[in-house]
Amino acid sequence: MFLSFTSRRGFAARLAAIIPGLAATGAVLGATPASAESQTGSGVKKLDYEGKPAGTGFITPLILHNDTIYIAGQGAHSHDPKGEFPMDIDTHTKKVMDNVKTLVETGGGTMDSILQLTVFLTKIDDYDGMNKVFKTYFPNGGPARTTVAVAALPGNSLVEINCIAAVVKKG
Repeated sequence: MFLSFTSRRGFAARLAAIIPGLAATGAVLGATPASAESQTGSGVKKLDYEGKPAGTGFITPLILHNDTIYIAGQGAHSHDPKGEFPMDIDTHTKKVMDNVKTLVETGGGTMDSILQLTVFLTKIDDYDGMNKVFKTYFPNGGPARTTVAVAALPGNSLVEINCIAAVVKKG
């Protein structure tokens, strides 16, 4: 018992000594300088749907950090609070993918720079219909993806998608 405790303590002490060195290594290898940091002071930019600094809302639709784009879950109800559209998987998937595309492009990426998607469906029976529309957005092959069925989604959406994408370097 004592040897186990000592080795764990020793491991923790060694790990604590290494962590500051990792931060310094990041600075040497090209981490964002303090003068380039965003409104949060940590290199994180929180943006709204139009690409303007996000307010203090509960959910931030678009976050940029270290040339990575994070998109919050987009449902068919996003930016259409009245929900005046047909209740079929094709319409919902198209609306969601259009929202994802807009946000990724606002963040400086492209559909081909999407690295990973998570898809939530209210009915797994809609999987084939969602895939039919999904394929039209990725003619060069899709990103890594996980699809799960859930009990319900906000705003009566049939599908919700969040994603991670890379910023496309210009020049």
